[in-house]
Amino acid sequence: MQLRTFLEGEKFYRIPLKKLATGHYKLSAHVNGIPGIFILDTGASTSCIGFNEISYFLMESEESEIKAAGAGAINMETEITRKNKITIENWKSNNMDFVVFDLSHVNQALEQAEEPSVNGIIGADFLKQFRAVIDYGRNCLYLK
Repeated sequence: MQLRTFLEGEKFYRIPLKKLATGHYKLSAHVNGIPGIFILDTGASTSCIGFNEISYFLMESEESEIKAAGAGAINMETEITRKNKITIENWKSNNMDFVVFDLSHVNQALEQAEEPSVNGIIGADFLKQFRAVIDYGRNCLYLK
């Protein structure tokens, strides 16, 4: 039995991914009804958006004790935004939290690889919460 047949039989949603020159996968998602582009990053502990995306995605944020680190940047100030709606293809949730911090270093790295900038990162918190399965051979993500 193929992985796709099994997972779809278990009511997982299949989401195609696009591989970037950086080796990351990107996907399109609507957050609070607004379209955005996100990197799928299994190494990111939390899902994130940039400070400049809060108003774009119609979010309200609050102070956070979390200090962000990654992609060469450390000890960055953060905020958090809770209970956002997220839709990817035909899959959706009304309970998505994002850490908010400066994503300019991420987008600079993408620019150097001649890739377009992203609105945020989908991280391990999301992948665990929604029982994600990544099929690297077929470049797709399954969510429950």
